[in-house]
Amino acid sequence: MSQLVAILDFGSQYTQLIARRVRELGVYSEIYSPFISKDDLAEKDPAAIILSGGPASINDPDAPHPDPDILALDVPVLGICYGMQWLTKAKGGVVEHSDSREYGKAEIKVLESSDLLSESMDSSQVWMSHGDHVDVAPKGFRIYARSNSILAAIGDPNEHRYALQFHPEVTHTTYGKDILRNFLFSIAHCSGDWTPGQFVTQSTKHIRQRVGESRVICAVSGGVDSSVLAVLLNQAIGDQSVPVFIDTGLLRYDDIQNVTEILAQELDLPIRYHDASDAFLGALEGIEDPEKKRKVIGHQFIEEFQAIANEYDNLGFLAQGTLYPDVIESQMVTGPSATIKTHHNVGGLPEQMDLELVEPFREMFKDEVREIGRLLEIPEKILGRHPFPGPGLAVRILGEVTRERLKMVREADKMFTEMLYKYDEYEKVWQALAVLLPVNTVGVMGDSRTYEHVIALRAVVSVDGMTADWAKLPRELLQEASSKIVNGVKGVNRVVYDITSKPPGTIEWE
Repeated sequence: MSQLVAILDFGSQYTQLIARRVRELGVYSEIYSPFISKDDLAEKDPAAIILSGGPASINDPDAPHPDPDILALDVPVLGICYGMQWLTKAKGGVVEHSDSREYGKAEIKVLESSDLLSESMDSSQVWMSHGDHVDVAPKGFRIYARSNSILAAIGDPNEHRYALQFHPEVTHTTYGKDILRNFLFSIAHCSGDWTPGQFVTQSTKHIRQRVGESRVICAVSGGVDSSVLAVLLNQAIGDQSVPVFIDTGLLRYDDIQNVTEILAQELDLPIRYHDASDAFLGALEGIEDPEKKRKVIGHQFIEEFQAIANEYDNLGFLAQGTLYPDVIESQMVTGPSATIKTHHNVGGLPEQMDLELVEPFREMFKDEVREIGRLLEIPEKILGRHPFPGPGLAVRILGEVTRERLKMVREADKMFTEMLYKYDEYEKVWQALAVLLPVNTVGVMGDSRTYEHVIALRAVVSVDGMTADWAKLPRELLQEASSKIVNGVKGVNRVVYDITSKPPGTIEWE
């Protein structure tokens, strides 16, 4: 078994990024509740402990405080943001609350080179997100770096306790990965022998043990996650897996034909096609609130899968390609993470259902799933597809979902995608989409006044989907896409381009 790095989740939206960065460096990591006891943590025999950031103020009465005895374990500890503040207080230092929150890019000044930070990191960019700061470091801690007079990095090399005010896990921190590498290998002396191949081996074994002789419905959509899941299940349990493609009526142009052909011909999977478009659109009638839409879609999916399951003997599981970004935006995972939006396959599922869930990728990122797909020899034309939300075009229509509005956004999305391919931009962006806005604007077409709908185009670049920047697409591409949409999509007379990063905006609009 590979070495383990235990990450205590204080509720940061970046907690899973820490786990991902650690795994990228070849060290297996798992996320635990900040309230895990010293004894339970000791049983896991971690090679190192990382304390995540979090939204709370350390001096608030309801702020999460872990078992202080975990610091008695002879294991290197790295505190990040809130983790730094808790470590400071636990070791007798002083943390003060700032009237103004420091958020975004900042610069650090390295005061002393160490195993954690080197002189080459001086004047480098870091990513801050805090309201509290360490005013007095604990006894025995050295000050390694500052940022605008704030202590940015401290540590006690004798006890192997280190802390950072900034987030090394975020790509905006220039030397973030190097800092984590230094902690894992120079301080914690990890071996770095974990690989995605081990995940495939372990997941295959776990799936077999979990389902036994039962059949499993595998929800497939043609996207990266569900396609990789379908192949993994097929490898693990063979014909016990029943891959089902449900037509919700909320799919993109030509998705039904493309998906069924790819999955059946390219992956040799026995796909079962199930048309439930009338049921989904009927259930969505009159609903405008995005959270209600997601919950209705989640419930309808379960109804359809349950109906199919009833046709088989000994079918008791539903497999989904749920990823960690779905989870962390929907609900707290193991710590007090704030809900951003409910994903249909997480918070949108009914509390009681007859099928048990199988979600091997629940704590994985899409790029990790793509790497697993390559190990399973899945074609790149499948692995390279842009993410598409489970609720489909329902969350790309702001307001009520109708067949007429679906037609508009579906055609606009198709035209935008065609332009991305034409200008060789499709593979350069993480995700691109068209959104139908719930507003009408005045326009002129020919000699007539129009009062019609607005389409917003969005394209982002990202590494992991947790943070993203808007794509600087060629002006000619946007101009041609706008022209095609306004002239070719009946009912649309205006196109706008979204230039919002994540954060503060999410990639999808709902």
